[in-house]
Amino acid sequence: MEERRNSRPPSDRPSTPRSSSGRPSASRPSSSSSSSSRPSSSRPSTGDRKPTGPNSERRREDLPARGGSTSRPGAPRQTRDGSDPRGTRIAPMDRDQSRLRPRIFEPDIPEEITGEELDKSLRAELLSLSPENAKVVSRHLECLALYADSDPFLAHKHGVAAAHHAGRLAVVRESAGYAAYRAGFYEIALKELRAAHRISGDVTMWPVMADCERGLGNPLKALALAGSAEVKRLAKPEEIEMRIVASGARRDLGELDAAVVTLTCKELSNESEDWSIRLRYAYADALEAAGRVAEAKQWFAKCAVLDADESTDALERSSS
Repeated sequence: MEERRNSRPPSDRPSTPRSSSGRPSASRPSSSSSSSSRPSSSRPSTGDRKPTGPNSERRREDLPARGGSTSRPGAPRQTRDGSDPRGTRIAPMDRDQSRLRPRIFEPDIPEEITGEELDKSLRAELLSLSPENAKVVSRHLECLALYADSDPFLAHKHGVAAAHHAGRLAVVRESAGYAAYRAGFYEIALKELRAAHRISGDVTMWPVMADCERGLGNPLKALALAGSAEVKRLAKPEEIEMRIVASGARRDLGELDAAVVTLTCKELSNESEDWSIRLRYAYADALEAAGRVAEAKQWFAKCAVLDADESTDALERSSS
């Protein structure tokens, strides 16, 4: 049985794109792939609008088998040449794990991808793996970054494979979590990001975890994350992202005025940071949802002033 993704449409994305290493790099909003034309980037998204579509509480049988195990019903049979009928090869046992793990079906890796494309800092984090395994993981991570925008589902598959081979490395679990998030598998993303947090203690993924809860139809859990002590450790860009997520959670609950209040902060006057566009856009959108249309147009106009690349539809919404 094939995996089913959450039907929630992608919302606006965090302003911190992912580098080829799969880790955060300099922030810059880019055009959105969603119909809302909200700011987005190649990094997993956080939202400021109530999700649509059915709730994503999927049945257990609708979820991918743990590790993509070949023991699940309906899995393709392995052919003599080590591949399945769809052309994906079978992963070998993970030699770096202390216990045996089931084999998984892995997506093919283009021959030109060597893994050397990754940042040196990330490759250094793979040194705890055997050389053979480190090469496999690095190639999957590079494919994850390569397909992040063009084919999020395939990028997710590479994330699953990378995590299978290096499940004890925080950076690998984090990258797999972000890939699952982009593909709309919020439950899987939460599991991976929680694992990354347990391993490293890093809280930068907190806003994405909160938005995963929104995607699963749990706005109260999203607000609980937004109000947790870990938020105090966030850098300013992630703090802004968490505000946007919390505002979206308020809107999920029908608390439209509270959504506006959540985004009312001194940072709205900032015009130099990359997150300024996203914050102003989210604030204007919240105002419009609350029925404060005139104010919303003013803030869409203020957003458009900063958005020289027209990465959002703020200019259009300011005059509509």
